[in-house]
Amino acid sequence: MQTIHFPKNLNDVGSAKKRLSFDELFLLQLSALERKKEWAKNLKGIKFDVKSYKEKIEQFISSLPFELTSAQKKALQEILDDLSKNKPMNRLLEGDVGSGKTVVATVAMYLAFLNGLKSIIMAPTEILANQHYQTLSTLLSKFGVKVDLQTANKKLSEKASFDILVGTHAVLFGKRSFKKVGLVVIDEQQRFGVEQRSLLRAKGQNPHVLTMTATPIPRTVALALYGDLDLSLLDEMPKGRKVVKTWLVPAIKREGAYTWIEKQIKENKSQAFIICPFIEESESMVSVKAATKEFERLRKEVFPNLTLGLLHGRMKTKEKDDVLHKFQKGILDILVSTPVVEVGIDIPGASIIVIEAADRFGLAQLHQLRGRVGRRGQDAYCLLFSENQTSGARLKYMEQTNIGSVLAEYDLKIRGAGEIYGTAQHGMKFLKIASFSDLDLIKKTKDAAEEIVDNLTDYPILKQKVSEINTASVSLD
Repeated sequence: MQTIHFPKNLNDVGSAKKRLSFDELFLLQLSALERKKEWAKNLKGIKFDVKSYKEKIEQFISSLPFELTSAQKKALQEILDDLSKNKPMNRLLEGDVGSGKTVVATVAMYLAFLNGLKSIIMAPTEILANQHYQTLSTLLSKFGVKVDLQTANKKLSEKASFDILVGTHAVLFGKRSFKKVGLVVIDEQQRFGVEQRSLLRAKGQNPHVLTMTATPIPRTVALALYGDLDLSLLDEMPKGRKVVKTWLVPAIKREGAYTWIEKQIKENKSQAFIICPFIEESESMVSVKAATKEFERLRKEVFPNLTLGLLHGRMKTKEKDDVLHKFQKGILDILVSTPVVEVGIDIPGASIIVIEAADRFGLAQLHQLRGRVGRRGQDAYCLLFSENQTSGARLKYMEQTNIGSVLAEYDLKIRGAGEIYGTAQHGMKFLKIASFSDLDLIKKTKDAAEEIVDNLTDYPILKQKVSEINTASVSLD
């Protein structure tokens, strides 16, 4: 620390920074491994009977209108292995948009039902909670599973019975008992914190926890960030899912792109998203299209012969639901939206997405957004509009690559973690000196942490530091 502030020469600065970076990443990795170790040692969970219900699980999987991919089967087996132990599962299921995470989680929730236990699935938004409710009801109702929904706009009696409860994090609060809850699934919340878990413990027992994310994270970084979680990857898309054709559209071709979009909508009955980064323009970001202003311009000047809708985060829930319902039913041709559609919204008929000011998004976000189209296996297109000349090479990479984790790793090297994930990565631990782009150092510190974690009591000062970090994580998570 003294050397970095008062160096004798420039070489000393580099050496000091390297050492401090190692220490920072090492402590992050070690504290995560220690949490995982304590989790295994101290918490007794609910052991699911998997063997007796193997045939029923297979019958349910056979009833699905599609075949599970090899990646889904592998992830499902990892989850079932976890559920069959009396240690609570703490697993992260990571997969690109459309890779089938929800179906894998549904099988696990069905197993909980067969074991006489309840499940809770929590989503970050009411829109996504409603969508999960519809999906789960469709898949499970014929198997006698009662799915219910609790949101700010749909209250549920404290005494209401359910097998699966869908909602936002608000379901944790209130007087409801969770004594029969055996599994909790968290969608797109990067970490189910110590606080939330203690809430469940206070109301019942230690459930198994499965966290799902479509935010692309390079595997090495994921292991550093979530070293206390076991990791399952869905790195394969369902059969029939086509690659979304992606184009970086120069300003000179904007009008031509609009003409092409209108032709696609009229001739092929396509639907389109147009994504704008902000709800209102600010004077410092004059070039960024505000969704409300852009909606009026598009409706009046560009697509007067089409039906357009507007969606943004400040609308009331009923207004959002009404707009989405119209879009899902095909009443709207184009939905102008802020990135609220980034997380989870499923519009099977949408085949075109236009992203304004694409340079202002990380590649991980852009990849999630383009995953909103082509969900039925139809040809799909992503048009990137940008007036920033300096980001052309980065956005061109979107044209060439359709693997989320590869895009995330590329963007990590170019922009850094804070820029990549932004608001999409709630729970991301930002570093003061080290960088998540230093993949070699991440691996070295992980190896070092794994060597020492079982003998941490031999290093009392280090153990105290790790304990402080893990105690602080209660308020951070």
